[in-house]
Amino acid sequence: MHPHSSPPRRVVAAGLSPAWQTIMRFESLVPGEVNRATDVRRCASGKVLNVAVALASLGAQCRAVTLLGGTPALWTATELAGLGIDLSAVPTAGATRCCTTLLDGATGRTTELVENAPPVTADERAGFVVAYRDAVVGADAVVLSGSLPIGTPATIYLDLLGHTRCPVVLDARGPELLAALPRRPLLVKPNREELAKTVGRPLETEAVLRQAIEELRERGAEWVLVTDGASPAILVGPEGVFRLIPPQLDTIVNPIGCGDCLAAGFAHQVAHGVDPLAAIRFGMACAAFNCGTLLAGRLVLAEVRGLERGVGIERG
Repeated sequence: MHPHSSPPRRVVAAGLSPAWQTIMRFESLVPGEVNRATDVRRCASGKVLNVAVALASLGAQCRAVTLLGGTPALWTATELAGLGIDLSAVPTAGATRCCTTLLDGATGRTTELVENAPPVTADERAGFVVAYRDAVVGADAVVLSGSLPIGTPATIYLDLLGHTRCPVVLDARGPELLAALPRRPLLVKPNREELAKTVGRPLETEAVLRQAIEELRERGAEWVLVTDGASPAILVGPEGVFRLIPPQLDTIVNPIGCGDCLAAGFAHQVAHGVDPLAAIRFGMACAAFNCGTLLAGRLVLAEVRGLERGVGIERG
């Protein structure tokens, strides 16, 4: 059954490092000077919430599981309710981080000012695990994503995967990614820089990159996708090695959240029974569409389908 005509699937987006995002646009951004924005927008963000928004925009029945505290918790809950997203938010003593994106119209450059996620207590973390276990019962797919708050055990994703019986997309890096691989996530999707940090060495050649990908697969990842901005992505899985070429875009408005939209698009398709290679192609189209929007995750399915036809796939 085609995803267009089938009923909504239940997909869970879970992560421990949400954010409240301010996006500021400037005609020209000059460091060290007073800069007045021409446009300012605010929204719920961080990987986990970007994924949730993207899933909802594609028509999935989405539940977001995360940690929220302080005034941003209220802002986030209000926005997600308006988008039809079921939110399971464990209250935290620490306020949810606030991050800022600066868009320079003169150069096209994007500058990110990022707060680290505040530490969480053992009780807060335990509450998150309980909320996650409840959310994934009967789910058709799960996306686990984001960095970990300071002090969080690197085995947290490993533990969450142990409670999951459906396909999982794991968007993580470093020790938490490596620790989780024995649970055999369906897809892991570090970008090239994240993969280099994970394996602890530069990936300057194609051969070295392929070797690092195979290391992740040997540890348990079924499919590994390594993105590199607008350059072709490398996908390795049971069906072989593929190079995916993103569609050509006339304008890039804000690239933030493209990887999250890719993860959401892939999970959405897999939840409908689409094979992983076709699901990746759809995810790449979601990422491309997101480049042309100001706020992350606000996908339009019909336009994503149009971009999907422009995603090139080469074997080997």
